[in-house]
Amino acid sequence: MDNSREQKFSEEPKKHHHIIQQAGDKSLPDVNSSISVPVGAPFWRRLLAFTGPGALVAVGYMDPGNWVTSIKGGAAYHYLLLSVVLLSSLIAMLLQYMAGKLGIVAQEDLAQATANRTGKWGRYLLWVMTELALIATDIAEVVGGAIALSLLFGWPLLVTVFLTAFDVIILLLLMKFGFRKIEAIVMTLILTILLVFVYLTILSRPDWMAILGNYIPRPQTLSSASAHGLDSPITLTAGIIGATVMPHNLYLHSSISQTRKVDHSKPSQIKDAVRLMTWDSNIQLTLAFFINSMLLIVGAALFFGHATELDGFHQLYSALNDRNIAGAIASPVLSTLFALALLASGQNSTITGTLTGEIIMEGFLHFKIPLWLRRVVTRGIAIIPVLVIAIMYGGNEAQLDALIESTQVFLSIALPFSMFPLIYFTSSKKIMGEFANSFWVKWVGWICFVGLTIINIVLIYGMHLFW
Repeated sequence: MDNSREQKFSEEPKKHHHIIQQAGDKSLPDVNSSISVPVGAPFWRRLLAFTGPGALVAVGYMDPGNWVTSIKGGAAYHYLLLSVVLLSSLIAMLLQYMAGKLGIVAQEDLAQATANRTGKWGRYLLWVMTELALIATDIAEVVGGAIALSLLFGWPLLVTVFLTAFDVIILLLLMKFGFRKIEAIVMTLILTILLVFVYLTILSRPDWMAILGNYIPRPQTLSSASAHGLDSPITLTAGIIGATVMPHNLYLHSSISQTRKVDHSKPSQIKDAVRLMTWDSNIQLTLAFFINSMLLIVGAALFFGHATELDGFHQLYSALNDRNIAGAIASPVLSTLFALALLASGQNSTITGTLTGEIIMEGFLHFKIPLWLRRVVTRGIAIIPVLVIAIMYGGNEAQLDALIESTQVFLSIALPFSMFPLIYFTSSKKIMGEFANSFWVKWVGWICFVGLTIINIVLIYGMHLFW
């Protein structure tokens, strides 16, 4: 077989047993099929048993990277980019449905499925791209967590950046309590973030009619023109897409959807599992959509016209306590709530990012290392650029804010590399059988893939990355 053909996707597993997992290997084996589902119980009880993986996926859609792009998008262009938040959320629901279904039906996570059906060099390329996307995500978590600690306790930024490296201890402790407990903690943190931003949104008294009108897409969202030193709409559009539709979440969901026990000898149970997974995922992603909308709405309602003054989280924190910017509602309570929600967001994303790192490494390379070591390596790599910028600019958070924006744009560029194999595999009847994507699901997926790729090409051209 020639090299060009070897690197193409195939619906049949390759036979590189020295690298790829052996038949029967399970994704996250310690928790795979570890949670029972009451067969024959009422729908709500079965749904309750399936509720959890969707929350772990949803936290990736409200990490600190979302905060920068969404709030700055509102401050710079009022409610214009709400349509991007809506479309990104709908794309996320579609892709997460595919990812969860792949795990349940094929009993493979996306990394395993890709490695089993891709040539050597194609597999390594996709692994490197996915690892870079995971590191980009981790950079946003480092910055968000470090700034939140600095704001809450007044510690120097360089100190709090180092402190974020010790979150591995928290994760290892949580893992000892069981996967269900992790899901419960994550859902509690999500509700905390939701309540904080519901409160902020109500106090900000936004223009509800303008909000509804801007959920309809407008051509201006793809404009490359910028003014007054602000990022262009297409840059923020790509940033919002990259911050909302996270590439690593596709790998995560395809794995943790397998934590529920399903009798695969009974198609009716598989069908019910896919249905319950879809409900769980969509409910949690709807919450994420509301939170992301409120981030942009608060940015628009409170900070529109002050975008150039809001260069980072510290400025946002200060603005919520500044009556000249936030108006009469400004208070220390609001700024403290903002910092607490930011800290909760960063810790949530840390938990899921570490799990995803294990899934990616084992799936692509069949290489397992201790969870603590994996976390130390990933976080260590992510901390380096944050420390360099913090030292070079004397803790100037505006530069860290720009770093987060860059990571979100990179995630948008990396997303198609995960989308292509996911849509391809879940549309294959050889892999998915009767659960293969329907005609409309398949083609909506490909349209989203092509559309996002075009946006990325326009973005790269506009940034003059190659000349």
